[in-house]
Amino acid sequence: ILLDTPGIISPVKQKRHHLERSLLEDPWTSMESADLVVVLVDVSDKWTRSRLNPQVLQCLTKFSQVPSILVLNKQYLLTQAQPGPWEFHSGVLTSQTPEEICANKIREKLLEYLPEEVPYGVQQKTVIWEEGPSGELVIQQNLLVPKESHVRILIGQKGLLISQIAQEVGRDLMDIFHCDVLIRLSVKLLK
Repeated sequence: ILLDTPGIISPVKQKRHHLERSLLEDPWTSMESADLVVVLVDVSDKWTRSRLNPQVLQCLTKFSQVPSILVLNKQYLLTQAQPGPWEFHSGVLTSQTPEEICANKIREKLLEYLPEEVPYGVQQKTVIWEEGPSGELVIQQNLLVPKESHVRILIGQKGLLISQIAQEVGRDLMDIFHCDVLIRLSVKLLK
Protein backbone atom coordinates (compact mmCIF):
# COMPACT_ATOMS: atom_id res chain seq x y z
CA ILE A 1 0.00 0.00 0.00
CA LEU A 2 1.36 3.41 -0.98
CA LEU A 3 0.37 6.38 1.18
CA ASP A 4 0.97 9.68 -0.61
CA THR A 5 0.90 12.53 1.90
CA PRO A 6 1.19 16.22 0.96
CA GLY A 7 4.29 16.74 3.07
CA ILE A 8 4.76 18.12 6.53
CA ILE A 9 3.31 21.50 7.42
CA SER A 10 3.64 23.45 10.66
CA PRO A 11 0.69 24.17 12.97
CA VAL A 12 1.27 27.88 12.29
CA LYS A 13 0.83 27.44 8.52
CA GLN A 14 -2.15 25.13 9.06
CA LYS A 15 -3.87 27.78 11.16
CA ARG A 16 -2.79 30.73 9.03
CA HIS A 17 -4.06 29.20 5.78
CA HIS A 18 -7.13 27.57 7.36
CA LEU A 19 -6.05 24.09 6.24
CA GLU A 20 -7.73 20.90 7.38
CA ARG A 21 -6.26 19.39 10.53
CA SER A 22 -5.69 16.14 8.64
CA LEU A 23 -2.98 17.85 6.54
CA LEU A 24 -1.10 18.46 9.76
CA GLU A 25 -1.57 14.96 11.19
CA ASP A 26 -1.57 12.60 8.16
CA PRO A 27 2.19 12.53 7.48
CA TRP A 28 2.92 11.67 11.12
CA THR A 29 0.13 9.08 11.31
CA SER A 30 1.32 7.48 8.07
CA MET A 31 4.81 7.04 9.52
CA GLU A 32 3.44 4.84 12.31
CA SER A 33 2.47 2.12 9.83
CA ALA A 34 5.10 2.72 7.14
CA ASP A 35 7.61 0.07 6.05
CA LEU A 36 9.54 2.63 4.01
CA VAL A 37 9.38 6.41 3.60
CA VAL A 38 10.32 8.29 0.44
CA VAL A 39 11.30 11.94 0.94
CA LEU A 40 10.79 13.88 -2.27
CA VAL A 41 12.80 17.10 -2.78
CA ASP A 42 12.23 19.43 -5.73
CA VAL A 43 15.79 20.31 -6.77
CA SER A 44 14.58 22.86 -9.30
CA ASP A 45 13.46 25.05 -6.36
CA LYS A 46 16.50 27.07 -5.32
CA TRP A 47 15.04 27.74 -1.85
CA THR A 48 14.61 24.10 -0.86
CA ARG A 49 17.06 22.06 -2.93
CA SER A 50 20.07 22.27 -0.63
CA ARG A 51 18.45 21.25 2.66
CA LEU A 52 15.63 19.24 4.14
CA ASN A 53 12.78 20.92 5.96
CA PRO A 54 13.53 20.80 9.74
CA GLN A 55 10.11 19.23 10.38
CA VAL A 56 10.89 16.45 7.89
CA LEU A 57 14.16 15.81 9.74
CA GLN A 58 12.28 15.77 13.05
CA CYS A 59 9.81 13.22 11.67
CA LEU A 60 12.59 11.02 10.24
CA THR A 61 14.40 11.17 13.59
CA LYS A 62 11.27 10.28 15.57
CA PHE A 63 10.64 7.29 13.30
CA SER A 64 14.28 6.32 12.83
CA GLN A 65 13.33 2.62 12.69
CA VAL A 66 11.58 3.26 9.34
CA PRO A 67 14.04 3.10 6.42
CA SER A 68 14.02 6.23 4.26
CA ILE A 69 14.96 7.08 0.69
CA LEU A 70 15.75 10.56 -0.62
CA VAL A 71 14.44 11.25 -4.14
CA LEU A 72 15.65 14.35 -5.95
CA ASN A 73 12.77 15.33 -8.22
CA LYS A 74 13.15 17.41 -11.41
CA GLN A 75 16.93 16.89 -11.39
CA TYR A 76 16.78 16.72 -15.20
CA LEU A 77 15.99 20.45 -15.21
CA LEU A 78 19.42 21.17 -13.74
CA THR A 79 21.16 19.27 -16.53
CA GLN A 80 19.08 21.09 -19.16
CA ALA A 81 20.09 24.50 -17.85
CA GLN A 82 22.26 26.40 -20.30
CA PRO A 83 25.34 28.20 -19.02
CA GLY A 84 25.34 31.92 -19.66
CA PRO A 85 26.42 35.26 -18.27
CA TRP A 86 25.01 36.41 -14.96
CA GLU A 87 22.21 38.93 -15.33
CA PHE A 88 23.53 40.92 -12.35
CA HIS A 89 26.96 41.42 -10.76
CA SER A 90 27.59 39.10 -7.79
CA GLY A 91 27.45 42.09 -5.42
CA VAL A 92 23.86 42.92 -6.42
CA LEU A 93 21.37 41.38 -4.00
CA THR A 94 18.19 42.50 -5.78
CA SER A 95 17.05 44.70 -8.62
CA GLN A 96 14.17 46.03 -6.51
CA THR A 97 14.25 49.44 -4.85
CA PRO A 98 13.78 49.54 -1.05
CA GLU A 99 10.29 50.97 -1.64
CA GLU A 100 9.41 48.02 -3.91
CA ILE A 101 10.72 45.57 -1.30
CA CYS A 102 8.52 47.21 1.33
CA ALA A 103 5.44 47.23 -0.92
CA ASN A 104 5.98 43.56 -1.79
CA LYS A 105 6.32 42.60 1.89
CA ILE A 106 3.04 44.34 2.66
CA ARG A 107 1.37 42.70 -0.37
CA GLU A 108 2.67 39.30 0.82
CA LYS A 109 1.01 39.74 4.22
CA LEU A 110 -2.23 40.98 2.64
CA LEU A 111 -2.38 37.85 0.50
CA GLU A 112 -1.60 35.71 3.53
CA TYR A 113 -4.20 37.16 5.89
CA LEU A 114 -7.08 38.49 3.80
CA PRO A 115 -9.84 36.28 2.38
CA GLU A 116 -10.84 35.72 -1.24
CA GLU A 117 -10.71 38.76 -3.51
CA VAL A 118 -10.01 41.36 -0.79
CA PRO A 119 -6.18 41.57 -1.15
CA TYR A 120 -6.43 41.95 -4.92
CA GLY A 121 -8.45 45.17 -4.61
CA VAL A 122 -5.99 46.89 -2.26
CA GLN A 123 -3.99 49.78 -3.73
CA GLN A 124 -0.84 50.78 -1.87
CA LYS A 125 0.41 54.37 -1.63
CA THR A 126 3.57 55.28 0.26
CA VAL A 127 3.02 58.59 2.07
CA ILE A 128 6.18 58.76 4.22
CA TRP A 129 9.59 57.21 3.61
CA GLU A 130 12.25 58.94 5.69
CA GLU A 131 14.96 58.53 8.26
CA GLY A 132 13.81 59.19 11.80
CA PRO A 133 15.72 61.15 14.48
CA SER A 134 17.51 58.02 15.76
CA GLY A 135 18.39 56.65 12.33
CA GLU A 136 15.35 54.39 12.09
CA LEU A 137 13.41 54.02 8.84
CA VAL A 138 9.96 55.60 9.16
CA ILE A 139 7.34 54.39 6.68
CA GLN A 140 3.69 55.23 6.33
CA GLN A 141 1.64 53.54 3.67
CA ASN A 142 -2.02 54.06 2.89
CA LEU A 143 -3.93 50.95 1.89
CA LEU A 144 -6.82 52.02 -0.33
CA VAL A 145 -9.76 49.63 -0.69
CA PRO A 146 -12.84 49.90 -2.95
CA LYS A 147 -15.53 48.88 -0.42
CA GLU A 148 -16.42 49.90 3.13
CA SER A 149 -16.73 46.20 4.03
CA HIS A 150 -13.10 45.71 2.92
CA VAL A 151 -12.03 48.53 5.26
CA ARG A 152 -13.57 46.63 8.19
CA ILE A 153 -12.04 43.31 7.09
CA LEU A 154 -8.55 44.77 6.70
CA ILE A 155 -8.61 46.67 9.99
CA GLY A 156 -9.95 43.62 11.82
CA GLN A 157 -11.62 43.46 15.19
CA LYS A 158 -10.32 46.32 17.37
CA GLY A 159 -7.59 46.98 14.77
CA LEU A 160 -5.84 43.70 15.55
CA LEU A 161 -5.38 42.47 11.96
CA ILE A 162 -3.82 45.64 10.54
CA SER A 163 -1.61 45.88 13.65
CA GLN A 164 -0.44 42.29 13.22
CA ILE A 165 0.32 42.87 9.53
CA ALA A 166 2.29 46.04 10.35
CA GLN A 167 4.27 44.26 13.09
CA GLU A 168 5.18 41.33 10.85
CA VAL A 169 6.14 43.60 7.94
CA GLY A 170 8.21 45.74 10.32
CA ARG A 171 10.11 42.69 11.62
CA ASP A 172 10.74 41.42 8.09
CA LEU A 173 11.99 44.82 6.93
CA MET A 174 14.31 45.12 9.95
CA ASP A 175 15.89 41.82 8.92
CA ILE A 176 16.20 42.97 5.31
CA PHE A 177 17.44 46.54 5.86
CA HIS A 178 19.43 45.87 9.07
CA CYS A 179 17.98 48.89 10.88
CA ASP A 180 15.02 49.71 13.09
CA VAL A 181 11.81 50.21 11.12
CA LEU A 182 8.70 52.06 12.27
CA ILE A 183 5.84 51.29 9.91
CA ARG A 184 2.31 52.62 10.01
CA LEU A 185 -0.41 51.24 7.78
CA SER A 186 -3.59 53.27 7.32
CA VAL A 187 -6.67 51.77 5.71
CA LYS A 188 -8.79 54.15 3.66
CA LEU A 189 -11.77 53.89 1.34
CA LEU A 190 -10.79 54.48 -2.28
CA LYS A 191 -12.54 57.57 -3.65
